[in-house]
Amino acid sequence: MKKYNITVNGKTYEVEVEEAGSSAPVYKSAAASAAPVSADISESAAAEPEKQESEAAAIAEGEIPVTAPMPGTVLDVKAAPGQKVSSGDVLVILEAMKMENEILAPSSGTVSSVPAVKGTSVSTGDVLVTLK
Repeated sequence: MKKYNITVNGKTYEVEVEEAGSSAPVYKSAAASAAPVSADISESAAAEPEKQESEAAAIAEGEIPVTAPMPGTVLDVKAAPGQKVSSGDVLVILEAMKMENEILAPSSGTVSSVPAVKGTSVSTGDVLVTLK
């Protein structure tokens, strides 16, 4: 068994981890309870649907959201509000795993908003551009 100190949300826990190669990994916490960690995780997980609902509410009816297919960093924004685009046009360049990924327009239309900002990090499913 190896002992590690892990800090989660400002609280330090001493954890013992059994080395690989044993029949099954065993994780023990020397802290009184792991409940605060579970509570913190469930609180952040509960906030995620609220974020998705607020983003969905921000997209007007009839608009097409173009979302990030993976987490990454916005390297460049090629679209601007009011710009007409064709299906397959490059809207955003997203860096993920040290590769540049072109995010393309799924259909022709007009760019209604561009929430993506150059240099910011995005998560999977974040709206980068909306089309109408």
